Amino acid sequence: MADDDTKDAATPAAAAGTTSAGDATTNGAADSATPAAPNLRILGQFIRDLSFENIVSRGGASGEVTPDVQVQVSLDAKKRTQDNQYEVTAKYKISSKNKGTETTLFLLELEYGGVFQIENVPTEQLHPFLLIECPRMMFPYVRRIVSDITHDGGFPPLNLETIDFVALYRQGLAQRQAQLAAAAQKAN
Repeated sequence: MADDDTKDAATPAAAAGTTSAGDATTNGAADSATPAAPNLRILGQFIRDLSFENIVSRGGASGEVTPDVQVQVSLDAKKRTQDNQYEVTAKYKISSKNKGTETTLFLLELEYGGVFQIENVPTEQLHPFLLIECPRMMFPYVRRIVSDITHDGGFPPLNLETIDFVALYRQGLAQRQAQLAAAAQKAN
C-alpha cells in the first residue's frame, strides 16, 4: 500500500494536487471550458453482400501467372432513426488479372457495413468523421474477410495494404467539386 502512495506523490500532477487531462476534474472543480472528447462506439458490423468469382478455374491458367491486383473502394454513410447512430457502408471491388495476358483470375466484391454510436463530434466535422474514422475501424475485419475468401477460393491469401481513408475522402471531395463546377458551367 505504501508503494501506491509514493507512486502517486512522485508524479508532478499528484504533487500539485491536479489531475491529468483525461480526468473530468482539475483542481477538484469541473472544467466546463473543455469540450467533451469525441466518443465512437461500434454497435455492430455485418456483411451486406459478398461475391467471389474464381474465373481462372473455369478455363485454367496456362504459363506463368503474375497477378496484378486492383482495389476500388467507395464509401457511404447515413443517419439512423436512433439518436447519434449512423450506418457506414464500404464497398470493395477487388480484381486480379494476369499481367502478361490481362485475363482475369478472380473478382471479389464485398459490401461491408457498420453501425456506430457517435457523440461529441461537431456537426461540421461529422461527415469526414463518418467517412474516415468509421471505415478505418472496420478495415481490419475487411482485410481478414478478403484474406480468408481468397484463400478459400484457391488463391494465396490476399492481405490488403492499409487504405488511406483521408486521401480517399479528399479525392471524393475533389470529384464532387469538379462535378459541381462542370454542372455550373453547363447551366451558364
